[in-house]
Amino acid sequence: MTPPAGAPAFLAAHGWAGAISPVAGDASFRRYFRVACEGRSAILMDAPPPHEDPRPFIAIAQWLRARGFAAPAIHAVDLAQGLVLLEDFGDVRLRETADADEPAALPLYAAAVDLLVELRAHGAGDLAPYDRTVLHRETDLFADWYCPAVGLDIDIDGYRAAWDAVFDRALTDEPVTVLRDYHAENLMLVGAAQSLGLLDFQDALAGHPAYDLVSLLQDARRDVDPSLEEAMLARYRAATGAGDDFTAAYHVLGAQRNAKIIGIFTRLWKRDDKPRYPALCPRVWAYLERDLSQPVMAPVARWFDDNVPPELRGDPAVLSA
Repeated sequence: MTPPAGAPAFLAAHGWAGAISPVAGDASFRRYFRVACEGRSAILMDAPPPHEDPRPFIAIAQWLRARGFAAPAIHAVDLAQGLVLLEDFGDVRLRETADADEPAALPLYAAAVDLLVELRAHGAGDLAPYDRTVLHRETDLFADWYCPAVGLDIDIDGYRAAWDAVFDRALTDEPVTVLRDYHAENLMLVGAAQSLGLLDFQDALAGHPAYDLVSLLQDARRDVDPSLEEAMLARYRAATGAGDDFTAAYHVLGAQRNAKIIGIFTRLWKRDDKPRYPALCPRVWAYLERDLSQPVMAPVARWFDDNVPPELRGDPAVLSA
């Protein structure tokens, strides 16, 4: 990746003139570079307007840091160019650490669950609500992108009605800050203490606390053993006193999130020419079917049984070939 044209002058103006090298990005238009300067390092976020607006990331980072959470410090900002210079959390992620040492996965996931328990205690920031309208808009991504890709002619009215029948369980009168992409690849292990550093939270909303737990434990990019998922769900419930209603919400939001992700991954392939994403869909389908097996999801499970045959649940690139 070539750094944006304005990056050298921006960095020099803020005392960070130095070598710039690319680092792994995400599925958005944002790009990231590591800046090395006089023995220090920082991360340059390139969030080019009009595609990206870094202001939500900055605001949420500041909200999190004010409450003691490890979001990156903001060193410098140029909103006109979409450039943000961030604290560098390094390259050690929960994902690779857990993959390399399976016994280490349990305490790492326990720490991630405990962070969500702590986050819940702070309520919601000044954020838009994760309401029924947003939930429907997201589940529509499955119907809009995956179904046409694999040649399905679906009952769209029935699809929306089925989801509407379960979404009451996914709404709450006591919202929290929902980071929305809380998973092993966005959790950094920072410093000698390997405290959890938070990334990729610019899309945060005020919603149900079960959502981020689902994001962690039904990870689209990493297999999470069902026994680990069960243990961590029990840990969260024990720490918060959450009851069966929380578990029902967990599975509704799990199904909702997984249907959305299948749609998003298909869109990234079809619209944005990012061919690696369809291969992730079989894992997400497995999570979705696990959630659909729960009694609370019966209306949606019936719709899937009637509209999406088992042989068309998988990698859309393979199924459409």
